[in-house]
This record gives sequence, C-alpha cells and structure tokens, in this order.
Amino acid sequence: MKNQQVVAIAILVVVVIWMVIPRNAADTDEAPSSNNKTVVAIPEGQTVDVNTDVLTVRASRIEPQSHIKQLRVRGRTEASRHVEVRAEEAGRIVSEPVARGARVAEGDVLCEIAVDNRDANLQEALSRREQAEFEYKASLDLQERRLQSGVIVAQLKAARESAIAGVMRAELALAKTRMRAPFAGVVETRTVEIGDLLNTGTVCASVLDDTPMLLIGLVPEQNVSTIEVSARVTAQLLDGEIVSGTVSFLARAADPVSRSYRIEVEVDAQYTDIREGITAELLVNSATIDAHLIPSSALTLDDLGSIGVKLIGPDNIVSFENVEIVGDNTSQLNPGIWVSGLTGPVNLITVGQEIVFPGQLVETSLSLSR
Repeated sequence: MKNQQVVAIAILVVVVIWMVIPRNAADTDEAPSSNNKTVVAIPEGQTVDVNTDVLTVRASRIEPQSHIKQLRVRGRTEASRHVEVRAEEAGRIVSEPVARGARVAEGDVLCEIAVDNRDANLQEALSRREQAEFEYKASLDLQERRLQSGVIVAQLKAARESAIAGVMRAELALAKTRMRAPFAGVVETRTVEIGDLLNTGTVCASVLDDTPMLLIGLVPEQNVSTIEVSARVTAQLLDGEIVSGTVSFLARAADPVSRSYRIEVEVDAQYTDIREGITAELLVNSATIDAHLIPSSALTLDDLGSIGVKLIGPDNIVSFENVEIVGDNTSQLNPGIWVSGLTGPVNLITVGQEIVFPGQLVETSLSLSR
C-alpha cells in the first residue's frame, strides 16, 4: 500500500472518531443564545441604550386610515373619433387638398371637385319648379271657376312637388362637390392630389379628433365589478407623463378571447398634446377601504412564506399578522405601502422584526402602548 493511501485512511479514521465521541455544551465555544436576552421595543426616534444584555427593536403606533383602492390596468391612448371622409359625387380635384397634420374646424373644406354640369342642372331644376308652380296655381284658379277637373289639378300638384324635389337634388349634388370636416380635429392622412379623379366612395382624407383623448384598457373579469363609470383614473404614459381622467365607458360584454372588459377613460381637457397609440399604465380608483400605511421595510415572511408584519399586542406579546398590499404612497414626505388585514390601531415592529418571534414577550415603553 502506498504511503498516500495510508495517510488518507488515517485521517478518515480520526474524523470518524471525532464525530462519534459525545461532547458537552461546555466543551464548545458557541456564543450564548440570544433568546436568553431581554428584548425591549422602543418608539421610532428614541435613542438606544448601549447594553449587550438587551436586544432592541423599534416599533411605531399605526392608525387605520381611509384608502381608495386602485386597480392597475395596462392600456394605450386612442382618439375619441377617427373617420375617413369619402367622396359622395364623382369628379376631378380642382383645389389643393388640406395638408396632413393641419388642424381643421368643423365644416372646413378638405377636398373640392369640379362643378362641371351640376350648376346647369340646378338652373334647369329651378326653371322647371317655376313652371310647375305657375301651372299648379293656374289650375287652382280654373278649378274655383269650375273650369278644371280635380284630376288635372292633382297631376299638376304632383308635377310641382317633383320639380321641387329636383331642385333639392341639384342643390345637394352641388354641395357635395366640397368634402368638409365632420368635426374639429387633425388631418391624419390625405390620399388625393389636385387633378386626381375621384369616384363615389373614394377616400379624400381622414380626420382624427384628439380632444378629448381616450385611455383604453382591458379589465379582468374578477375586478370589473369594483369599477364604476365616473371613477377617477391616474395614468402614466410610456414617456413618463402623468395624466388624469374619468371613466366614461365600461363594457357590458367581455372580449371573447381574453375574457376581459373594455374600459374607456376620457382624459381631462388640460392635456392637449397626447398622441394616439402610446402605451399607458392606468390606476383606476375602485373601493374605499380601511388600510394601514406602513414602511415597506416592516414586511416579513412567516415559515410558510406568507407575507405579513410583526406586531406587539396589548399583553406585550409579539404576533405575526398576514397582510395584503393594496397600494403604495410615493409621497416623499410620507412614503410607504398601504396594507389591509390589520384591525384598528396597531403597534408595528418597524426595525428588528427578524430577531423576535411570535409568542415572545417584549418590554415596551408607555409612549408606545398608550
């Protein structure tokens, strides 16, 4: 047997013997257990006494407050209206169409086609109406003198009504040579140029109404019952801009694929420079609940991995209570998170919650427990 093997076997035997020989606690150099030390809970801001035999945790008296629970929804911006203006009469473009990006008012001309014979048709219709009106009035005069039959009078009346309708059709055809903006907005697209020939139904331009802009999102079916129309909404756009608005529509029917419900939020009027299609994160106000505002560092986990906080009860016994995070407070003056699951005022351990355990007795000051 080689010398290296002999040395390895000897070391193994020594290690096994050391592990199986019983030893007293006095033989070890372990530090005394911290469970034997006194635990004192002091209020936030109080100075800690230097005493190696005392463990100190900090606690704070937290009162319940009314908190508006917010539902987080992913969405996007969308124009309230976006329509394509189409030609209702065929003809050739005779004037320069409105440029893309131009802001137009309701009734502004977007495209204009040639009048051609439409003006002549109107003059002809006016002449026919005048003739029919004269003939009808003459027949009425003859009928009063019993020189005209009722049948002839009815025919002339029908001819007069037909001539009036002809004038209306000619006037309408002439008016349709100018395609106008149906509402105030921005010209998003322009598909024709001067000299182009438009057929009936051809798109002249599209107009986008961006006042007000909408925020569109999908609410899961388990949360839709907590939202109401007119609820206030705060949203952060992808570029960091913060906007606010009001819920204007909540769908009654779910999307067949996602099983979610469409929500529309009308952005407040002061936000006038928002583009369509920007990703947004919506915070929709839902139910008003009683909650506690606590520092996020006070959260801890139990043995099962459930999130909660450690409290000091009236009998100075530490307890663990499960909580649910329902919101956050980003104010620099009083930052923290909103949690539900706690009842009434509580003595919350804010620092040192990891060195105490549920059921442990602690000493508290009068200012903390009052």
